[in-house]
Amino acid sequence: MADDGADRGAYTIAELTAETWPAFDDLVLRHNGIFGGCWCIWFHPDSEERGQGAEANRALKRRYVEAGAAHAALVMDGDEAVAWAEYGTPAELPTLHHLKQYDAEKTGDPDYRITCVFVDRRHRRRGVTELAIRGALDHIAARGGGVVESYPHDLTEQTKKMSSSFLYNGTRRLYERLGFTYVRPKGLKNCVMSIEVPARP
Repeated sequence: MADDGADRGAYTIAELTAETWPAFDDLVLRHNGIFGGCWCIWFHPDSEERGQGAEANRALKRRYVEAGAAHAALVMDGDEAVAWAEYGTPAELPTLHHLKQYDAEKTGDPDYRITCVFVDRRHRRRGVTELAIRGALDHIAARGGGVVESYPHDLTEQTKKMSSSFLYNGTRRLYERLGFTYVRPKGLKNCVMSIEVPARP
């Protein structure tokens, strides 16, 4: 979802909290629960509700948010959420695609992960993905910063265009523009990228 040239004046960034839950909720509902009713809980720890249907996922996500255990930078267009970038610690987001390979090849855990980025279909190709990721990095800086990993799609060798609906965490080129360093491949056409985020005073 390499959308360039966002009009940053048209958007603001908000933290996903109990207060902003209704805006997040509306965004997910507008897109039928996201990826078959996932509600952006796939990367969270296993639980009885996880994967038991859209409504169970929705209730679980809300409980995580209200408990302060689910984080995201929301891109807002007025009072409407139009994108998010999910972030959290490895304890909060322990589930990754290609986890067996990741665990076998890692040298340590990051302080934070960015695991999922989603943009409202009406706002794609406007640079909103980049705004969401920058928002997540800013929130991480406010929390003390540290090493941040993300796991984008590596399309550097691909000539055929990939639908943005499948790019759940952006692309390698986008993260390179944001200052991330390529670390290693992960699975098919995915990779590990990392950046050191200084704490914000």
